[in-house]
Amino acid sequence: MSERHVDVTGMPQDEGAPVFRQPWEAEAFAITLALHARGLFDWPEWAETLAAQIRNAQAAGDADLGDTYYHHWLKALETLITAKGASSAEELSRYRSAWAHAAERTPHGQPIDLQSADSTSS
Repeated sequence: MSERHVDVTGMPQDEGAPVFRQPWEAEAFAITLALHARGLFDWPEWAETLAAQIRNAQAAGDADLGDTYYHHWLKALETLITAKGASSAEELSRYRSAWAHAAERTPHGQPIDLQSADSTSS
């Protein structure tokens, strides 16, 4: 089996390894690698989707200071997930709302525990 190499050029790095400002950034990165490994998209398709998201954000006024990189990453990932039919925009929105609700009720420093009630909260 051949080893896959992922180009991390342009990502925040510490001694050549990616670093993340928030845990969700690492999770978004890991989900992207897992979906790529499962064949949902190829790496050139991912790179173009991410580049397009960054271009669109810059055109809309993003100052491109590096602090929004993983927001663009997540938006690009959601774009591919919906384009490939792995989920719908509505389903992603429901999960986003459920996670936000779960985070609001979770004490600082504690792991977020997503519960079914989070999906029905407004």
